[in-house]
Amino acid sequence: MPVRTLIDTGPIVSAVINRDAHHEWVLDQLASLDPPLYTCEPVLSEAQFLIKRFGGDPMLVWELLDRGTIEIDFVLRSEITRVRELQRSYRQVPMSLADACLVRMSELHAHSRVFTTDSDFRTYRRNRRQVVPIITP
Repeated sequence: MPVRTLIDTGPIVSAVINRDAHHEWVLDQLASLDPPLYTCEPVLSEAQFLIKRFGGDPMLVWELLDRGTIEIDFVLRSEITRVRELQRSYRQVPMSLADACLVRMSELHAHSRVFTTDSDFRTYRRNRRQVVPIITP
């Protein structure tokens, strides 16, 4: 079964913001990963917010969707109970809604990994005990 790559906010922001510390690393990773990369709406919302904050064009996120680089593959309504449980159990971190959705996505797709620049994914566990496989600098 092929490995599914889930993309977090950080790599999206880094891809768009040239002066980001991880920009080149993210571009190298994107060149080697087969699209689509899967995500959820909270990740896209965070990415647009941060891209705007760093002086970029948040509309570039739509281009990643239009080109098929990124695909939305999560329905929060169906996963509310587990996502809430994840946020409660990691409230000391704290875990964002976007991170909780990605961890849940990794639980739903056993052969998945999270492409992230967020070190919190080293702490998170899927299915309560399993390390979440990550691609990170």
